[in-house]
Order: sequence, then structure tokens, then C-alpha cells
Amino acid sequence: MNERENADVKKLLKDALNPARDAELRRDLWPAMLQRLDERPIPVPWWDWALLACAIALFCIFPGTIPALLYHL
Repeated sequence: MNERENADVKKLLKDALNPARDAELRRDLWPAMLQRLDERPIPVPWWDWALLACAIALFCIFPGTIPALLYHL
């Protein structure tokens, strides 16, 4: 690229990307994060436990599936 092409690309980029206004945060986000961490966790649905039980049963009945599963991970 020559200088003129570089200048054209630079101008196009400046026109496309607006400068960030109000880049400063209006408040501290850490207290809100601590509050979210202290909230009660989302309960796990019953079907997730059922799927886990089926997977454990499958691995107990057919232990050869464990290496196959690990290979595909």
C-alpha cells in the first residue's frame, strides 16, 4: 500500500469508529458483583440429575464407553 491508500484507510476507519464518550464508569461495579455472588444459586432441574444418573449407570454397565468418551473429549 502506498501513502495515499494508507491515508484513505485511516480516514475510513476514523469515520467508521466513533470516539468513545463517557468511558469512565458511573459507579463501582464490585459491590454489585459481590451481591450477585451472595444470592441464592439457581436450582438444578430434576432432569439434569436424571441424565447424570443414566450416564453413571451406563458407565457402570458398559465401562468400555469411558475411554471412548474421553477420546472424543
